[in-house]
Amino acid sequence: MSRKFSVKTAAIAASSLAVMVACSVAVLPSAAGDTEDAASGFPWAGSDRALSQLVGYEGLHPRPGSVAVCDSGSSDEILTVPDDTAPGGQREIWVRRPPGPDTADRPVLYFLHGSTGTPDWLWDNDLGPLMDKAMCRAGVEFVLAAPHGQEVGNRDTEWGDAVDGSYSIESFVTGAAIDAVEGDQQRPRALRAIGGVSMGGYGAAALSLRHPQKYAQAISWAGYFKVDDPSGTFGDTPDEHAPDQLLDTPGAHDIRFMLIEGTEDHTPLQTGSIHGEAQRFSGLLTRHGIEHETLLTPGGHDMAAWGPTFPDAVEFLVQEWVQPFELPEPPPTD
Repeated sequence: MSRKFSVKTAAIAASSLAVMVACSVAVLPSAAGDTEDAASGFPWAGSDRALSQLVGYEGLHPRPGSVAVCDSGSSDEILTVPDDTAPGGQREIWVRRPPGPDTADRPVLYFLHGSTGTPDWLWDNDLGPLMDKAMCRAGVEFVLAAPHGQEVGNRDTEWGDAVDGSYSIESFVTGAAIDAVEGDQQRPRALRAIGGVSMGGYGAAALSLRHPQKYAQAISWAGYFKVDDPSGTFGDTPDEHAPDQLLDTPGAHDIRFMLIEGTEDHTPLQTGSIHGEAQRFSGLLTRHGIEHETLLTPGGHDMAAWGPTFPDAVEFLVQEWVQPFELPEPPPTD
């Protein structure tokens, strides 16, 4: 089936993102080098254009059933970032953008796949069209970005940086991927969310808690909130990557979480299973006074269970995106 990509990529006839698209993306300087306000997550360096889009920001104004994506749908592109640890030496990011110009006041949802998946799997299971429908229903459009989280040795990366230095997936997602997707329209923290399914649900929770200055919201579909690391990505420091051990991280209390789990999901982990993880983590969030919602949905560990929850998940995100926020004063210059 032919799928039409945006002008930044070639039009291809394929149902899988495994086809390498001719797309060259300049890798911008890492956000780690910017002076970044911990509360807003806004990188000031080199972001004058983005800042101009956000001055006087009063929150998004939903128009249910009346946004452009309702009629035109979003367009797809594949961005690539050089990475010797990625299959083919290029780490891909599938990006799906609603119609219209990309601006700093348009939210971005970074979406992480599971342990055996890639963005191909998300594509083939209609993540894009399902999210378009949810956007139309909510009346708020956002960019969807799905990075590739596998490595050449087929190890279970847990969306982390390997302790032996053999791959750096966490650094990619929280640095180069944001730069590639957002470019000179860097979003403030309030308009950047991260979500994922299965291992990606774990990754969304872990990365948001390890980088609270980057993400204001996290959604976990069928995730787990303890370390499940069969490939030894984290070596002998697993607690540093365990969401249930990171809730006292400075800035963590400002993250909003949504936890979604199938009532019949008994996917095994190294210890226990996914069944009950959402409720367990919900209890921890409650004790720490962290805002969250928990949704138990009929079904197991697949898109048949997760897909029907997308409208609820988007409504959850929109609750934050319609809120006004104030930009901090930029740091003084010498």
